[in-house]
Amino acid sequence: MNPDPADASREFHELLRSLPVWDTELPAFDPAQAPREPLPLFRRWFVEAAAAGQPEPHTMTLATVGEDGHPDLRTLMLHEADERGWHFASHSTSAKGRQLAARPHAALGFYWPAQGRQVRVRGRVAEGSAREAYDDLHARSAGALAAALVGRQSEVLGSYEELVRASEAAWRRARAEPEATAATWTAYVLEPSEVEFFQGDARRRHVRLRYRRQAGSWTRELLWP
Repeated sequence: MNPDPADASREFHELLRSLPVWDTELPAFDPAQAPREPLPLFRRWFVEAAAAGQPEPHTMTLATVGEDGHPDLRTLMLHEADERGWHFASHSTSAKGRQLAARPHAALGFYWPAQGRQVRVRGRVAEGSAREAYDDLHARSAGALAAALVGRQSEVLGSYEELVRASEAAWRRARAEPEATAATWTAYVLEPSEVEFFQGDARRRHVRLRYRRQAGSWTRELLWP
């Protein structure tokens, strides 16, 4: 018997409204004590998120602009955050790779609900060197190498069986040739022009601190929630 659409809609609505938000004690954040530049604060919040038990704190959302001028996004992993910017990697032939080649600006979003925190990063994206791409690919697991060797990311897949065959072949190669490389694997770095830190508050007096780069230095400003 098929469920009644009205009942399913009502159950979904009730569940949606019943879910707790930040059902934990949230840390305090005094923006007056924040460092002059965003990187040290990001690293500190990242470490604190991991210590608080936040699953996969290095997971982030990457937003780009497609050929049609509309926004696009996906979830991927942060590979580094340093003085150059926020690092990630992908195939240059993937949807995000093609979009970044055409419009090299993007935004990143981190959400760490274990502490009611968000970080947003905006800026220009540059490609790293071939050596950086190679080192990135081989700094991780054999599974990551195998996935990269499969390639064809974002292309239409004819069947799941086709993926299984390609994946098994890639795994065999990754084990036999641990130094193998994927020609289209590319390192990217988002060079920040804006970084915003959001600290949730149980009374909804959320703290938002935005850093903006101007003439080579950073300015800080508070935003209304």
